[in-house]
Amino acid sequence: MKKFQYLATFIVPATLLIGIHKLSYFVYITPIFSFILIPVLELFTHSEEQSSMKKGSIDYSKDSFFDILLWINIPLIIYILFSVLEASKNNLSLSESIGLTISLGIVLSSNAINVGHELGHRKGTEKYLGKLLLLPTLYMHFFIEHNYGHHNRVATKEDPVTAQYNQPIYQFWFSSIYGQYISAWQIQKKLLRQKGKKFISIHNDMLCYLLLQSLYLFFIYHRYTISGILVVFIAAIISILLLETINYVEHYALVRIKKKNGRYERILPIHSWNSNHLLGRIMLYEITRHSDHHHRTSKKYQVLEHHDSSPQLPYGYPTSMLIALIPPLWFHIMNKHVPNSMKPIDKKNME
Repeated sequence: MKKFQYLATFIVPATLLIGIHKLSYFVYITPIFSFILIPVLELFTHSEEQSSMKKGSIDYSKDSFFDILLWINIPLIIYILFSVLEASKNNLSLSESIGLTISLGIVLSSNAINVGHELGHRKGTEKYLGKLLLLPTLYMHFFIEHNYGHHNRVATKEDPVTAQYNQPIYQFWFSSIYGQYISAWQIQKKLLRQKGKKFISIHNDMLCYLLLQSLYLFFIYHRYTISGILVVFIAAIISILLLETINYVEHYALVRIKKKNGRYERILPIHSWNSNHLLGRIMLYEITRHSDHHHRTSKKYQVLEHHDSSPQLPYGYPTSMLIALIPPLWFHIMNKHVPNSMKPIDKKNME
């Protein structure tokens, strides 16, 4: 059945498990697979506009199979994380240590942050499982800023996650990471005021995140000393930069019109980049159908759809992420795809 194609989301973690077991040059299978093999394969695979789970008599949004695939990532990430840390206790070569740390960062991005993002939009227990997956990335404030900030301010200058026209990705990394952290604190204070809760209380999630992440790092240091701290810290940075690269690709240069009353037009599918490239879609739990995700935030990944009105990425996510790292090339390719109505006035006149 077609739904079993989502088992492919576990290929990236599997490549890291091979690297942990074999060591040597096998520790580089994960980055090679993710950013060389997949981009090459996407050049020869079709782009599918139809939803993977086409609507019919079965309501796939209620099929627990798709939820279980997400939940599996929690014990999987824990197992992989501590497997890498245990391996780092051995006399690894510098090359092996670097390979394992980079690979861990990639897995944390694809199967921790990405899945945490999906679960973070759910209710009840799943929401907390999503937060748990963000813990090893040291980016737990992402939950608050993403759900209460980004989804309200997307495609506006007030949104630190929306890259501006001709903004280099390296500048975006700093502005987005800094802006989101500040925004998360501002949102938290506002939520506390609305609920009539004190700043120093269990209701302050930002303080709870700081405590949990500090305890996590203390535990790693106590058990694996400074070498363990370096591994988890560098891997977390890699996962964060990969997340922010995806953010850059998802919203580059797209803007919402500000009305005369000072309010922005409502969020539409045209305000996020969409990608129908099959491999990237499946490997990343359909996050590439980002236009539909923003249009209908409550929709589960398996039923996200293509919108004809959405601006389309010319390449899949892995390829687009690599291109974004070369700003002149990215601008050359992408600026022509930005809707003319969304370009800065001076750029419209030049083109």
